Amino acid sequence: MSKTASLYQELANLDKKHFLHPTSPIQQQQQQGPAFIFTKGEGVYLEDVRGKRVMDGMSSLWNVNVGHGRKELGQAAMEQMNQLAFSSCFATFSNEPAIRLAAKIAEITPGDLSATFFTSGGSEANDTAYKLARHYWILKGQPSKKKIISRKRSYHGVAMGATSATGLKPFRDFTNSLAPDFYYTENLSAKSLRETIEAEGAETIAAFVAEPVQGAGGVHIAPDGYFQEVRKICSEYEILFITDEVITGFGRTGKWFGMEHYGVTPDMMCFAKGITSGYAQLGGVVLSERIHDDFKDLSVGTLLHGYTYSGHPMASAVGLKNIEIIEKESLVENSRKMGEELLKGFKWIQGERELVSEVRALGLIGAVELKSEKGPFAPAVVNEAAKRGLICRSVIFDGMDILVFAPPLTINKQEIDRLAEILHDSIFAVEQGI
Repeated sequence: MSKTASLYQELANLDKKHFLHPTSPIQQQQQQGPAFIFTKGEGVYLEDVRGKRVMDGMSSLWNVNVGHGRKELGQAAMEQMNQLAFSSCFATFSNEPAIRLAAKIAEITPGDLSATFFTSGGSEANDTAYKLARHYWILKGQPSKKKIISRKRSYHGVAMGATSATGLKPFRDFTNSLAPDFYYTENLSAKSLRETIEAEGAETIAAFVAEPVQGAGGVHIAPDGYFQEVRKICSEYEILFITDEVITGFGRTGKWFGMEHYGVTPDMMCFAKGITSGYAQLGGVVLSERIHDDFKDLSVGTLLHGYTYSGHPMASAVGLKNIEIIEKESLVENSRKMGEELLKGFKWIQGERELVSEVRALGLIGAVELKSEKGPFAPAVVNEAAKRGLICRSVIFDGMDILVFAPPLTINKQEIDRLAEILHDSIFAVEQGI
């Protein structure tokens, strides 16, 4: 056995014995070991302990926006840790990186979004938004407004509130006791939202939450006019509009934030992932100036919500440097341009392969939908692609049979072409076996 194979086997045995993996098939892990044990990342590529190099067509978890191996981010983390690794932001304590990052977020977010509550990630950000929305209505003297409406096929995380808001039923079925007061409307119908509000009673509803593009649920892009009508409905019924930009933020869609495509400003915006490109754990909720003003004017005593790592100095320093890289290298614009190339590649595959029924993309988030009469086929394509050097992801909930993609925003035309070639060949191999 070679040295690399021996190392893999040692680590795989330890992995099976001691590591309970997130969102992974437990039996597959126990029987086959980890699919990859990554040791290195560079640009759009990851390298396994056995030396296998694969293109990261998902930015790992939709989040490595500036690509792998960015030494600038490691340097920023080291410098901040050497100076001040951690300090609490409870009891009005603060630190310079968190302050400057909050100010920078206010600068780049749309409309009057202006004040940030920091968390450690996207699930915490979503839970925080729901909690703040409910507290807001308590402050406004309307405590009966507590229901949260989300959309079917949505994904908002796996903390208890975030799980309860997620519109993908298998995630909710994982537990036998969900948080109360969560409701689900059709994912691409503003009319359905109005009907849900009228059925439940606007006086009982605190907020409506939506992803600008539904990511983990299959990359569903809203039709023209949808979010403009949603904004109008929420204002009409005095319901807070929360956007979940955990996946779509920081350039992913070809704009800084996905909601900018629709010219709509929410009351609250959740973010995580791309703010540090995964180099540090960080998320948050940005409040509009109006909502922030109401919190300041109406609050008495202590805001009894906070996480140990809210406003973490090192993570905030990494976030600032990450945004600097995105700006300096024009990665939002590159996302737009390469997103057009990605969609062209998908359309070429659609024309060549009978298995492909629909393709779509907005910036560098996209999907290839498969015909699923005998399927689903997407998991088999994912396996074939991995063998050929490409990581992508399948979505097979609710009868869907979809391949989803979100490569790093640094990807170039040559790498896009290579992604499309591997995907084409992988789909062809699956077709041959049907």
